[in-house]
Amino acid sequence: MALKKKPVTGMKDMLPEEMEIRDYCVGLIKETYKSFGFSSIETPCVEHIENLCSKQGGDNEKLIFKILKRGEKLKLDQAKEEADLVDGGLRYDLTVPLSRYYSANANVLPAPFKALQIGNVWRADRPQRGRFRQFMQCDIDILGEPSNLAEIELILATSTLLGKLDFHDFTIRINDRRFLKAMAAYSGFEEADYDKIFITLDKMDKIGMEGIRAELEENGYGKEAVETYLQMFQEITNDAEGVRWCGKKLEGYLPAEAAASLETIINSVERAKEADFKISFDPTLVRGMSYYTGTIFEISMDEFGGSVGGGGRYDEMIGKFTGQDTPAVGFSIGFERIVMLLLERHYQIPTGHSKKAYLLDKKLPQEKLLSILEQAKTERGAGLQVMIMYMKKNKKFQKEQLQQQGYEEIVEIYE
Repeated sequence: MALKKKPVTGMKDMLPEEMEIRDYCVGLIKETYKSFGFSSIETPCVEHIENLCSKQGGDNEKLIFKILKRGEKLKLDQAKEEADLVDGGLRYDLTVPLSRYYSANANVLPAPFKALQIGNVWRADRPQRGRFRQFMQCDIDILGEPSNLAEIELILATSTLLGKLDFHDFTIRINDRRFLKAMAAYSGFEEADYDKIFITLDKMDKIGMEGIRAELEENGYGKEAVETYLQMFQEITNDAEGVRWCGKKLEGYLPAEAAASLETIINSVERAKEADFKISFDPTLVRGMSYYTGTIFEISMDEFGGSVGGGGRYDEMIGKFTGQDTPAVGFSIGFERIVMLLLERHYQIPTGHSKKAYLLDKKLPQEKLLSILEQAKTERGAGLQVMIMYMKKNKKFQKEQLQQQGYEEIVEIYE
């Protein structure tokens, strides 16, 4: 049987050009987020299957790469159900592993705990532009902080990072799951139907207001409730004033502090932001994860045509492990999509040092070679990036390749 050169579907090999961008981004991410007080952690890529299938991951739980039991525990001939065969799975995000990690280590961690986690995750999804079955996620989370200071810091840290990567005019859309529930209750929908209604609402970008109206009516909801519901979306503005409008309109349905908290987040971010972006109140923003309990947000970029990051508050997830709820909120950037956009725009990595290459004649005497090696050692110590290689027959092409890699100075050394 012939061996296959291409990677498994949904996975990809990464060439040096992409790896240079990725390595630079990881370094900048850590530098930026650490300046906001976040600490790096790491969790295993394999999680207990019970944790991954806890009905908190939404549709992602349908996309788990499951792992068979090993050794004597794997008894194929005696298996009657999946649980007899599977005890682990590849993580589909970093939030579930973080919650387990915090539950196990909270007594030795600071409070609040500001976590930075970068790592691969796996989903048996259908590959498409900017979406793979193995991909890098980059999360920052604040655990143990109940106030909206957590949301404000997460948004400021994430937007500052994107600004450093030369992204401008992006939009951070923000909402609160409590607003979604209050608007549905005000319109007369039954609580048991909320999730189905939100799934339809989440299609606003694709099918528009009339498409939402048609789907809700097709699903059997009364015209009066649907009209009341959709009318609110037409009257709400995408700013702090729109949040205040909701606070007044939904009085008795929306917790009193919800509107004031969301308005504070928007105004604080506008005042303190470093990057060039907009923060926009979007009452149609849903986000699919069922573990979100409050504020939710997404990053939209016109050049991608969709979301390149998102997150929200999940105050009840850690309680699934400990029996006691812990305030928690996180923000994840779409690392793969960010890297893809940088590659498409031929992003040039800022270099704080020069790149120099020595092209050596293959007949170079050993003493002269040793002299060049010593010189290169001195130059690297001074901060230069130095490449040493023998000349090829097509020297012109070789030099062009080096120049494409950013080597400003190319020195030819002959015997």
